[in-house]
Amino acid sequence: MTSTRRKTVDIAKGGLFTAIGVILVYLSTIVPVNKAYLLAVASCIIPLSVITTSFKNAVVIYFATSLLSLVICGLRNTVVAYIIFFGLYGIVKYYIERIRKSYIEIILKLVFFNITLALLFLSYKLFFPNLLNIYIPLYILIIGAQIVFLIFDYVLTMFISYSNKYFIKNRDNF
Repeated sequence: MTSTRRKTVDIAKGGLFTAIGVILVYLSTIVPVNKAYLLAVASCIIPLSVITTSFKNAVVIYFATSLLSLVICGLRNTVVAYIIFFGLYGIVKYYIERIRKSYIEIILKLVFFNITLALLFLSYKLFFPNLLNIYIPLYILIIGAQIVFLIFDYVLTMFISYSNKYFIKNRDNF
């Protein structure tokens, strides 16, 4: 495949990935349940775009999805969650997993998660003050969030492995 055609295909895939991401973020703003599930599915788009196009294209997809979601949906809690954590995590995961030392990777991922969790907490408190009426002790909530994050990371890793196995060998057929 020529370089010009490859770039054209990558741009077209980027547009499709962005559209799917915006649709998923939009759906997370209007459905009454499974908001986090839809955002988790939307977060799979960034690693999939790294696999099928390029890292640079994945970054553009993240920014385009974030900006379009803000324009279409407005400043909603799920849009903020996508921008701060779910969309950005695929990019951060890509860089962290290049280290190839699992204990350091886990520590760095947890550090990133805790920083974004604090940012989400502060932004929700600022923009959505009535949203955080929590009656569970804070330490239980933080420990539970760590466990859920590690499960999310594992599922995302399994998705990436599956995608690598079945999409990378057929990359030129898309």
